[in-house]
Amino acid sequence: MNPVKGKKRIVMFIVLIVMMVGAAAWWIQSQVKDERPEAEKDVSYRSSYHFTTPDKWKNDPQKPVYHKGKYHYYYLYNKDYPDGNGTEWRHAVSEDLIHWEDQGVGIPKYTNENGDPWSGSVVIDRENTAGFGKDAFIAIVTQPTGETGEQEQYMWVSTDEGKTSENYRHEPVLKNPGTKDFRDPKVVWDDERDKWIMLMAEGSKVGFYESKNLKDWTFTGDFQTSDLGVLECPDLFKMRAPDGTVKWVLGVSANGEAIGEPNTYAYWTGEFNGSSFDAYQSDPQWLDYGFDWYGGVTFEDGKAEDKEEKRYAFAWMNKWSYADNTPTMENDGFNGTDSIVREIRLDGDEEGGYYLASKPIEALDGKVESTETFEEITVEDGMEKLDFDGETYRIEADISWEDADVFGFRLRESEDGERHVDVGISVEGGYSFVNRGDSDQPDEEGRFLESRAPFDASDKEVHVTILVDKTSVEVFVDDGRTVQTDLVFPRTGDRGISLFSEEGIGTTRFRNVKLERFDS
Repeated sequence: MNPVKGKKRIVMFIVLIVMMVGAAAWWIQSQVKDERPEAEKDVSYRSSYHFTTPDKWKNDPQKPVYHKGKYHYYYLYNKDYPDGNGTEWRHAVSEDLIHWEDQGVGIPKYTNENGDPWSGSVVIDRENTAGFGKDAFIAIVTQPTGETGEQEQYMWVSTDEGKTSENYRHEPVLKNPGTKDFRDPKVVWDDERDKWIMLMAEGSKVGFYESKNLKDWTFTGDFQTSDLGVLECPDLFKMRAPDGTVKWVLGVSANGEAIGEPNTYAYWTGEFNGSSFDAYQSDPQWLDYGFDWYGGVTFEDGKAEDKEEKRYAFAWMNKWSYADNTPTMENDGFNGTDSIVREIRLDGDEEGGYYLASKPIEALDGKVESTETFEEITVEDGMEKLDFDGETYRIEADISWEDADVFGFRLRESEDGERHVDVGISVEGGYSFVNRGDSDQPDEEGRFLESRAPFDASDKEVHVTILVDKTSVEVFVDDGRTVQTDLVFPRTGDRGISLFSEEGIGTTRFRNVKLERFDS
């Protein structure tokens, strides 16, 4: 046999096997999807307490700004979805970050010679540094320039409190320096040095630029990364740790799947000298370990006097691998949901390291319609079904164990127990998990069925908070040291909750279990 031909045949055989396995997996997933009864097509999948676009499509959130008692939020929106392309900035306002009022399109697409507006950031020019008037809304936005399509940064100006915006000029305020990826400007005010700072996502690095007037920008330095794919949506802010020191945090949307890490928001703590960032550690930490927390942004609590004590954060609740797969488009005419807004604080110390801890925003308490509590439930072997059902709720619980290995909650469980979403802990594995493989969910290829976050089981106890909405599960473990956000599409009749502990191994105690049902 010709050895070259032999190798080719082996490769072709392997490729054929892979194709057959892939086809089989797709067929199985398609059959599961097709099993959804016709009655499900008449129900609403619009979230009860998460932000959703009124219609069509949304993806990346832009950092909200606070003005006259309201948060102003812009996000990428496509009114032509799924038949057309191109995004624009749609505008919404809120007083509590839970209830939102739509304001329509603030920065329209295809109104100048450049391409559609992509991600960027808006700031309120409170000192009139750009010359458009005190408190003008200034947005720096990526647009692909003319026929070349180079990613460059343009200014849009609003003098009516963000309702409408005009393009400052057809020339960019920051030209492309000759790189393929040059987008997602994040503008922040450096109060220590009285200047504007802009971060740019430039492939595998973050570039830093400075300006006095938001129009003229100068490069000052960069921050290099590796094994995190093409970076997007950079972020920079400072926070006060429990030991009283103030630290800077640099964040990016990144893809760490090649090295076994999430595809969400990576961050580093360190020092910023006004020109560049110096991280305390080479490897990033992650603000979310789920599959569906991308394009994340953080922003100040506009009502707080101490801006360094806490911040807010949220993200687009989806993943590009399956972004178009959702029953909300067929049932409700939209595709685009955000995660819950969470409060983040800088925790830890110099000896053990610093990290961001998260918890759901307190305003969510106002959505509680009824509460049921269970003082203690012991599960030794198998499952314990709770006398509770619901579609949208919050769970708080303290869990302790003796020699148990895998335990947790079965959520949105069908009456026959065949369909459910599992949230739990693997002691031996050293991780918490969300498994959506036994529920309808967006990943038809079956690659992203169980998300995992690192967990230290040495204390043999843990506090968990779980948020469940019509198409999502968000899990906060160890008082928010790790979080997982995952899309799920349970059927409306799947409303049960069970506690489980792996059969035949140890005892698990669920104490102070509180189930809060949310209104719609």
